[in-house]
Amino acid sequence: MIGTPELIAIFGVIVLLFGAAKLPELARSMGSSVGEFKKAQKESEKSLKEFEKSLTEPAPAKTKVQETAEKMGIDIRGKTDDQLLDEIQKSSEKPKEVSEP
Repeated sequence: MIGTPELIAIFGVIVLLFGAAKLPELARSMGSSVGEFKKAQKESEKSLKEFEKSLTEPAPAKTKVQETAEKMGIDIRGKTDDQLLDEIQKSSEKPKEVSEP
């Protein structure tokens, strides 16, 4: 553990290296650096928690559009509901083939 005499010696070395005029500027820059580090740390912790939460949440239920598309034999993988609606509409507009007896 660093005691008082060691802290005084370190402070003295800093004053000798940077000069008394530069100390306030140095302290400000160190303070802003620590603040930026803590901010980045909080952001990374937040994104990690969101990622963990996304892993533990169940997959969303299928929408009615997706269910209808599947019933009609339309591949739903990688398609939005709007795209599926277009495909449903196109397939329902096609005339059905009638087989003759």
